[in-house]
Amino acid sequence: MMSQRNERHGSVGEIDVDPHVKITRKYEETVRKLDAHYGLVKRQLLRYQSSITGLFPVLSTDEEVGSIRESIYCAAAIWSLHQAYRRIDDDRGKSYELGQSAVKCMRGILECWEKQAGRVEAFKANQCSKHALHSKFHLYSGDVVYSDDEYPHLQIDVVSLYLIFLVQMITAGLQIVYTQDEVAFVQNLVYYVERAYRTPDYGMWERGSKYNDGSPEIHASSIGMAKSALEAINGCNLFGEKGASWSVVYVDIDAHNRNRSIFETMLPRESSSKDIDVSLIPTVSFPCFATHDECLSNKTKSNIMQKLRGRYGFKRFCRDGFMSPKEDPTRRYYVDGETKEFENIECEWPMFYLFMIIDGVFKALPKQVEEYQNLLYERMKKDSNGDPCVPMCFTLPPDSVESERKEPGSQRKVPCSGRGWYDRIRASTHKVELNVGSQKTECDDEDEEDEGCGALFLWGQAMYIIAHLLTDKLLHVNELDPVRRHLPSFNRPRKGGRYSAFQGSTATDLVVQIVLMAESMRLQAVMATYGIQTQTPHQIEPVQVWSSTELVRVYQRLGVNKKLGLTGRPPRPVGALGTSKVYRVCGMTVLCYPLIFEVSEFYLYRDMALLIDDIKTELQFVGKFWRLSGRPTVCLLIREEHMRDPQFKEMLDLLAMLKKGHCDGLKVRIGRLQNLISSSCIEHLDFMNTVDTSEMSFRQFKQLEHEYIGYQSLTDVPRALQFAEPFVILSSFNSKPTWEILENLRSTEGLHARSQLLGVLLKREGPLYEFAGTTVQEQLSLLYHQAGVLRHWAAVRHCSSLQNFTVDSISPFITTVLVNGKQITVGVIGHEETVFDKPMTPKEIQSVMYNTIAPYDTIQAVLQQEVVLYCGRLIGTSPRLFSGILKIRVGWVLEAMKVYLKISAPAKGECKPLEHHSPSEVRLLLHKILSVREWAQQEKLTPLQLRRLEGCLCRVPTGFYRRVWDVVGRTGEGLRVCGRLLPRSPTLSNVTRSEINFALLVEQMLNSIHRPEYRQIVVELLCIVSTILLRNPELTFRSTLDVDQLVSEANAMFQKDNGVEKVDDMTSFFSAPYTTTTGYLARAVVNNILQGKGELAASSDGETSLDGEFCRLS
Repeated sequence: MMSQRNERHGSVGEIDVDPHVKITRKYEETVRKLDAHYGLVKRQLLRYQSSITGLFPVLSTDEEVGSIRESIYCAAAIWSLHQAYRRIDDDRGKSYELGQSAVKCMRGILECWEKQAGRVEAFKANQCSKHALHSKFHLYSGDVVYSDDEYPHLQIDVVSLYLIFLVQMITAGLQIVYTQDEVAFVQNLVYYVERAYRTPDYGMWERGSKYNDGSPEIHASSIGMAKSALEAINGCNLFGEKGASWSVVYVDIDAHNRNRSIFETMLPRESSSKDIDVSLIPTVSFPCFATHDECLSNKTKSNIMQKLRGRYGFKRFCRDGFMSPKEDPTRRYYVDGETKEFENIECEWPMFYLFMIIDGVFKALPKQVEEYQNLLYERMKKDSNGDPCVPMCFTLPPDSVESERKEPGSQRKVPCSGRGWYDRIRASTHKVELNVGSQKTECDDEDEEDEGCGALFLWGQAMYIIAHLLTDKLLHVNELDPVRRHLPSFNRPRKGGRYSAFQGSTATDLVVQIVLMAESMRLQAVMATYGIQTQTPHQIEPVQVWSSTELVRVYQRLGVNKKLGLTGRPPRPVGALGTSKVYRVCGMTVLCYPLIFEVSEFYLYRDMALLIDDIKTELQFVGKFWRLSGRPTVCLLIREEHMRDPQFKEMLDLLAMLKKGHCDGLKVRIGRLQNLISSSCIEHLDFMNTVDTSEMSFRQFKQLEHEYIGYQSLTDVPRALQFAEPFVILSSFNSKPTWEILENLRSTEGLHARSQLLGVLLKREGPLYEFAGTTVQEQLSLLYHQAGVLRHWAAVRHCSSLQNFTVDSISPFITTVLVNGKQITVGVIGHEETVFDKPMTPKEIQSVMYNTIAPYDTIQAVLQQEVVLYCGRLIGTSPRLFSGILKIRVGWVLEAMKVYLKISAPAKGECKPLEHHSPSEVRLLLHKILSVREWAQQEKLTPLQLRRLEGCLCRVPTGFYRRVWDVVGRTGEGLRVCGRLLPRSPTLSNVTRSEINFALLVEQMLNSIHRPEYRQIVVELLCIVSTILLRNPELTFRSTLDVDQLVSEANAMFQKDNGVEKVDDMTSFFSAPYTTTTGYLARAVVNNILQGKGELAASSDGETSLDGEFCRLS
């Protein structure tokens, strides 16, 4: 027994084992293995933990800088061994020691961040780098070591990773959070990551875009980790099982869903500059398990293995220059085109073999585990103690670079470690060891085995310990993942308690509960005559009906802490999922109606057809994305003004359909709230019990009271008037004196005319200018209301724009478009456009709309907002409509609508201007033009009409931009279109073939063409050139390929062959069928080559040929 004890690594306080206890051989083997791991943890991890802050460095040689990411993984490894030791009876204090070491690290991170609570508060309002929490701190003092300018601290994934492991450890029984102040701070960390879906950051590799130029971008890995963190921490009691009601963390379920949908939309792509990135492995697998869509997860991992796996590990991403022999360590950023230098010579990281081993254990894939174990053991080294260690990464010796480029994977790589440029800005005089294995140029296998590990890479060592515990069966996956992140939400053990959790059933068997709420008893009586049973606010008492804005006020009290200067939840709107819960607040039971029923300052709520469509969309959305325990309960609010709308009959049809128990395939159940509440999802907002509510008053939805109930049918209800007036433009008044404008205002009755005159007066005299006893601002507000009641959409839009109104919650819709790989531009055709290529705040959007558009077209300032909103909704439900469109140019989209209105107008009838159409009609028009390919043949569009519509959208065929890449590569100098050159160099060096940035360059070039039909002809021509080059690999163009010249020559041949008088106007050519234009464009390309502007490389028999298959395009 003593010999057995002597084999065990140093314990704290050895205690003799009772000799009468019989220990089985299996138990002894388990203890021996655990003690071996304990010794490894002590020597390789705990040895480097700061005794003061509990943080860990990146490398074992660093004695100054503590890294948050590495610290979290080290804490996770130590905690994993703590979990494993809990299996045995006699751990001799080791389990407790390990647990407390993990607690010290997690608390050290928490304390470092608490010192920066002001940054968290500022970040909630403005998600930017200067307000970001730091990711590096002094190892012993916990102070800041790098300023915001010196280091890219904005890394959403780090905060998310911390929250995930915080929940895992607390669930396993560790006590990490001690005080109410810390609870409030963690709640604010939740607010910090909630908007990851719209926050460009620097990502896991702390460099931002692939080009390492200091620019952040939206990363799928950061969004996925934030989604996982929100899912894990929702309803978690930070004090554990003994916690109070006020130590529970709450999550905005709609923010979680936005992160989820955008993350899954981006996969398998990492960002706009990176097609694929190995950071997605820890995102879709351990520790985050951000998606449970097996198809999506497998596709992502398959792409990574195909493009990034090497003999020594995984590349981080393509053209990654970190620690490459070609990277200049004296420069922080790269110059344009420098990433081309790193192609095929990227470093390989063996640590990700460990992630794949862990993934194989969780997925029960023994072959995968064995495969990556074999790959890893070939690359393992020994440290000075003889313990196994995982090198940080493997790089090429400088003299092997050219050989590796010629034949990727052929050269031997050596282990290296370091932090690149950041090693050079250390304030300490202590020099970090930059170990590059060996600079030997000739080394046999035995020499390679003798190479030491140098500085320990602690993240890699932490992953090695976790993987080894799992593969040795010392740790079960459920012990490593107590909250069961690896299981879909509906397969996790059901939580008890009062708080919502992600434990809903699958969407196929979900029933959405609906409560129909009538504004008054007379409205209820009217609805009853049509067989629609509703309830009034009085009839559901004591339950109250609130607007979601009241719920926002309640949540603003969550996370408030005066000592830390934290104000609680930002005043962000509560979305469709949040309003589908029933709330218990301060002893009250509350039901909220959705945002679509809010009376907004923007005019969209006045369109009944739009509201009906929104109700259907809202119900489908809730039914598709609900994953909480209990059923969603949606309150549909019916107002008396709805009853007066000419389209109220369509609303009745919708309610009748819902009464039958379905809504476009979704199961629904209409009932009395008293009967539905027992099966609803109920959220207890217990934090309000600690808030002083004496000065708070909550406004519930008021029931309209009438002396009598006189309406018996809809025919008795006063209808909204249908208003019509001639469409006039009064631009001439811009130069007329003020007195004349006032005279015309007194004598003009037309609403649109009055709005234009008020606009002139507003611009000239300001909003506070008084006439007829009221100010211009008051007159505009009154006119806006009058026009809204009368559904005079042109006047409504004009007044709305003059008052600088913006669509509610437009920002998430812009973000939805962006993460679908598209960009948006707004602006009037012929004037400067503004590109939305990153998420923007509502204030920034308002500024763009009214500075870029309003000066040139007042109505378009709001009309373009409508289109942006509709695009955001459509791309989420029908992404196929946007195929081939890279940049949604809203000004051109409106032009396409106008083109269609002219096409569809009667032969001699007048075409109603676009601004006179209702919002729902504009939305239908948008859908119509986006789906033009589906109906063009049926409605017999001419080739010219189709080209105009497609040209306005700048839609291109599948694979078009990659084909253009190939064409540019086969030219001497590049492409020229309308005087705009797309140069061959440095374009092909700066960007890769599949990069979005190259596609954007081509799209920008196409947009320089002002005639949309000409734009489409150019697209056709480039496809033809690509096909010719593909079938003739020996062909190249000597200099610049002049696209305009080719089109001009094709047009000249067409005019000559068809007897058309030679004119500069190409309309007749653009009107020709596609088969005709293809023939002439191909002839123009061939003639260009035959005239000596192209050249042929010598073929194998020394001859060249232009016949045969050369001109065959089909």
